[in-house]
Amino acid sequence: MSSSSWKIETQAIQGGYSPKAGDPRVVTICQSTTFKYDSADYVAKLFDLEVAGHFYTRLGNPTTDAFEQKIAQMEGGVAALATSSGQAATTLAIFNICQAGQHFVTAGTLYGGTYNLFASTLPKMGIQVTFVDPEASAEEILAAFRPNTRALFAETIGNPGLNVLDFAKFSAIAREKQVPLIIDSTFATPYLCRPFEHGANIIVHSTTKYIDGHGTSVGGVIVDGGNFDWDNGRYPELTEPDSSYHGLQYVKSFGPAAYIVKARVQLMRDLGVTPAPMNSFLFNQGLQTVPLRMQRHSDNALALARFLEGSPAVTWVNYPGLTTHPSYDRARKYLPKGSSGVLTFGIKGGAEAGKKFMESCRLVALVVHVGDARSCVLHPASTTHRQLTPEQQTASGVTADLIRLSVGIEHIDDIVADVEQALAVSQG
Repeated sequence: MSSSSWKIETQAIQGGYSPKAGDPRVVTICQSTTFKYDSADYVAKLFDLEVAGHFYTRLGNPTTDAFEQKIAQMEGGVAALATSSGQAATTLAIFNICQAGQHFVTAGTLYGGTYNLFASTLPKMGIQVTFVDPEASAEEILAAFRPNTRALFAETIGNPGLNVLDFAKFSAIAREKQVPLIIDSTFATPYLCRPFEHGANIIVHSTTKYIDGHGTSVGGVIVDGGNFDWDNGRYPELTEPDSSYHGLQYVKSFGPAAYIVKARVQLMRDLGVTPAPMNSFLFNQGLQTVPLRMQRHSDNALALARFLEGSPAVTWVNYPGLTTHPSYDRARKYLPKGSSGVLTFGIKGGAEAGKKFMESCRLVALVVHVGDARSCVLHPASTTHRQLTPEQQTASGVTADLIRLSVGIEHIDDIVADVEQALAVSQG
């Protein structure tokens, strides 16, 4: 049986690494910057991309390679590129096809760090960005496109708005405009949603979150679906000769994997946002339990959301798994196994009550993080999204009374009990 036909739970355990007789059963940590060869001619072929292999860990490493292969299998893509952070993955995904004087369109409901990257840093480099409301009509979103638009970007589950993307609408727009649809699927993981099956072309993850799952390592990854026609006349950087590789033409030489090969051999080569092999090892370990953890995260989050709906200290609850959520039908369609582990709610008394609530939690920890096996809580307006203007915060789905809770995999009774007592304190 081919690994491509395995269920995702099996790919999570067995994918990406096939030890031969006498090899270690577990992926090893190859903590080495370089690799020895006997022939100068062979090393030259490696540098010229004529043969596959490792010659310097900035561009590739056996431990990282195993992780990349596993997540590419789990997402149903052709290849992946691991990076030193989720921000690096998003940046490289854009840089690979956007340069000064060009433009892309993005949903405005984004993680605060991504919003700042797009709204502040990329324009300084000459890359223009237009933010759109993902709930706007297709006609309104299409109106944001320009002749030099290079991509359409969105999140599977908005952070922290928790809106579920209308993949049908966004993929149709991308196809009409002949640009790739780039999806940040950090909150969903490959277990809850596989965006390539819904029209995405490139997927990015902050592996710092659920893929690591234990709060140990910062990282990111780009996965190439191999399903976009880069030879449509709009992406000469992928079809015309690359002078930095003796005239190499990526589409001609690498076919469906052209995008990810270019990101590795050009951008990773020049920008060096490389993951440490130890982190790649931990991400590979994390992937093994992603199906188990994501099911528990989702079940716990739904149970807590239902509890919060009945609390007099709570004014509103936002979780896609609730029947009252605006994205409920989309969640059932695109996230049939569960809606992930993050929920938000409005606390009666606003920011001050929220502060008291967070400081009164005993099991749930106040940390700037989500996706941990341990439950975490945060007030985004004063932390992760504090660099945004009030208008930008509102566009991102952040309000002053909003509390974000990343529900862990502890027993749900203990989580509910801790939240219940902290809410009582917050209203005292």
